[in-house]
Amino acid sequence: MKALKGLGVALITPFKQDLSIDFDALTRLVEYNIENGTHFFVVLGTTAEAATLSAEEKDKVIRHIIKVNDNRLPLVLGIGGNNTMAVKHQIESTDLSAFEAVLSVSPYYNKPNQEGLYQHYRVLASTGKNIIIYNVPGRTGQNIDASTTLRLAQDFPNLICIKEAGPNISQYFDILRKKPEHFSLLSGDDEFTLPVTLAGGDGVISVIGQAYPKHFSEMLKLAKENKVQEAYKIHNKLVEITRLIFAEGNPCGIKAVLSEMQIIENHLRLPLVKASESLTQRIKTEMQHLDSSPMSV
Repeated sequence: MKALKGLGVALITPFKQDLSIDFDALTRLVEYNIENGTHFFVVLGTTAEAATLSAEEKDKVIRHIIKVNDNRLPLVLGIGGNNTMAVKHQIESTDLSAFEAVLSVSPYYNKPNQEGLYQHYRVLASTGKNIIIYNVPGRTGQNIDASTTLRLAQDFPNLICIKEAGPNISQYFDILRKKPEHFSLLSGDDEFTLPVTLAGGDGVISVIGQAYPKHFSEMLKLAKENKVQEAYKIHNKLVEITRLIFAEGNPCGIKAVLSEMQIIENHLRLPLVKASESLTQRIKTEMQHLDSSPMSV
């Protein structure tokens, strides 16, 4: 298995004005990230607006990214849901030969207790595929406690990692302190990436990283070299743009950034809409500030 460490980016799905998929823009985005230091791609995550894509569209996106990537970077595929047996079936029936692992978000809306969350991932582990647990209580309505994550990590070797976006950073540190050797933690919160990496994390699955891959990957490299002050210089310069892209939800903010970079057109599918004019202007201003005060890369 190829290593899933460093800067992973959760790719957006670019749309044309008629809201069909813009495959030329997707090609530009993939190439831009490969050329500028991204370490692996997450395909069809939440950031990709996967909930609004048809099964046929998802298949086309997968095939296109596999073709453009051409085995250059490791790939992870998002497959999740709140019907455990349906998720299991989808994992088993999907050709995963091009992917290192499946990123599977914890069940949303149902709000299972900790035992229910454990049993959900136990069933997914029974597929024999490499699974990355994804804890994002802000979206799912239920936190996977550190104790549950650690129990899963101990019991199932093919649960290889967690993308952790829990309610407080101490949860990350509890997992890092007690996890088995084979199990890794990736930050699911862009702003926590540096402190989590310095504490022993293996990187991030990032949203803002696909716009600033050179800077984000350099920050992670410096962290691994224990050049803490240099790493925090980059972190501090990226904090404001990172906060801005999430101010009205994801991926409307990152699409505004990538549109300003002329990598994509700025279109989203309902129920998501473009960033407001005021937020878009704040994003443009911050991007200009970043361009005028280059980070040490």
